[in-house]
Amino acid sequence: MGRERPRGGATARRGRAPGRRGTGQGVTSRRSRSRGGRTQPSPGRVIRVLAAAVIAMIVSILVGPKFIEFLRRNEFGQHIREELPQGHQVKQGTPTMGGLLILVVATIAFLSVSKYKVPALTVLFVTLGCGAIGFLDDFIKLTHRRSLGLRGRWKLVLLALITVGVGFAANHQHLPTTVFIPVVHWNVQLSYGWYVLLFLVIAGTANGVNLTDGLDGLAAGTGIIALITFTGISVVTYIRSGNPGGRFDSRLDLAIVGAALIGAAIGFLWYNAFPAEVIMGDTGSFAIGGALAAMAIFTKTIFLLLLIGGIFALEALSVIVQVVSFKYFNRRVFLMAPIHYHFEMKAWSETKIMVRFWIVTAILCAIGFALFYRDFTFFRR
Repeated sequence: MGRERPRGGATARRGRAPGRRGTGQGVTSRRSRSRGGRTQPSPGRVIRVLAAAVIAMIVSILVGPKFIEFLRRNEFGQHIREELPQGHQVKQGTPTMGGLLILVVATIAFLSVSKYKVPALTVLFVTLGCGAIGFLDDFIKLTHRRSLGLRGRWKLVLLALITVGVGFAANHQHLPTTVFIPVVHWNVQLSYGWYVLLFLVIAGTANGVNLTDGLDGLAAGTGIIALITFTGISVVTYIRSGNPGGRFDSRLDLAIVGAALIGAAIGFLWYNAFPAEVIMGDTGSFAIGGALAAMAIFTKTIFLLLLIGGIFALEALSVIVQVVSFKYFNRRVFLMAPIHYHFEMKAWSETKIMVRFWIVTAILCAIGFALFYRDFTFFRR
């Protein structure tokens, strides 16, 4: 373990050009070369990120009413558990599986402007794969008219298969099997344990977002904020990249897939805001969780996911604490878990919980982005 430092020798020698001694004109920094030379990123390329978001958002908003009507006509309505707070019973029958709208629209927007690089395609693969798991879960609930869908062990098996695909893609891109810990500046070498970490990150984030999806606009809003952060990380990494070639496009493509998901999710949120006309279901929550996990993996910011996805971690932790406390001590720490139900039982309105969770997510994401910019941009490859 130790702090990773930028390579000196060859890089420093390449950065020095003939010039007058003592004037400083003979030294060209990596940053100035990227601004003044041929390696400067084209503004038109970065605009493709915005284009993906705008395309996805407009299409999602325009198609939304027809899609919701399709779900309603086919009786794809949400089944509400009896033990939930009384206010949730009025949501019985609200069209669900709205995550399909996010997946289809985001995929179209991404493919329309992407360069089809492996990291971004892998993020899309994880998003669609996790979305498919959520779809199976939703479909079983709907066909059997119950709140229990796909069994947990089968979800884990399918998530493990997705992780295998991510592992192959990571090897193809020569991602280091290390995790960088900011603040203390440690690189922790995990070797084969890194692949176990991949599974934990994907499964944990997907389930964390899924647990957050209990109130109108909650999972969509917090997911959008987290996606914006990882998209920003991808854009900054692209802009600061000093080497021309495929590495440019691969980093920009990560931002494009993130932007496409942001736009599609914003369009979905237009109809999911309180009172919701449609619910994303496990289809959407698993997909967003998978996307966040994959973006953290390919931007090499896995540790920052704990901050950027802090609300999802808190929701999952509240369930674990509640289960362990009741099983071993026969007492409940929270009035109800996940924790957003606890606040609802304390007479907080859905809107108040949603907005406050958004604010907390924004603060955590800002801290995460600041740590990334300080500790990652100067010596991470």
